[in-house]
Amino acid sequence: MSAIDDRLLKILACPEDKGPLLLAGEDTLYNPRLRRAYRIDDGIPVLLVDEARQVSDTEHAELLARSGGDLQE
Repeated sequence: MSAIDDRLLKILACPEDKGPLLLAGEDTLYNPRLRRAYRIDDGIPVLLVDEARQVSDTEHAELLARSGGDLQE
């Protein structure tokens, strides 16, 4: 069972560009367009721009692989 329900994931959006997010593991939501990662604390997404972290090229590839890279716009 994932940390985020599939129905919730479909409606969650990046607070900065308002686009969809990828679930990259149990503790991370990822916006590959801006290369920003948002943490999930106890099943609750922390979707605050100030709390997001920038992702390096290496981590970008890793997060895409973990998420399956299935981003549906």
